[in-house]
Amino acid sequence: MRDKRTYAIIGAAIEVHKELWCGFLEAVYQEALEKEFRMQKIPFKSQPVVKIFYKGKPLAKTYQPDFVCFDEVIIEIKALGALSGIEEAQLINYLKTARLSVGLLINFGARSLEYKRLIYTNKSVQSA
Repeated sequence: MRDKRTYAIIGAAIEVHKELWCGFLEAVYQEALEKEFRMQKIPFKSQPVVKIFYKGKPLAKTYQPDFVCFDEVIIEIKALGALSGIEEAQLINYLKTARLSVGLLINFGARSLEYKRLIYTNKSVQSA
């Protein structure tokens, strides 16, 4: 079964990529995607602060995902020539830290929009 939330988010990202194509910095895609989320009425928080804990104690450093949509899906955007395993590892850590299970890694930097949907549950990761 298709996840309606991530399907809608990917659709919004496709619209942004069709309009702007590749070649801009992440900040440009961040702003454009925010506008697209509003137009498509996709609920989101832009760069919310997420605390990071080390051995049960909060660190002074925090993490700010690009977006959290539907209060459940972390969106991490990139503007790279191609995605590598590093970005996927970052998203997995972000999911653990935020205690969320669904994440989307979206890369606007390639000629064709790249995206990866990750599911994190009980210390296992599934790419869907």
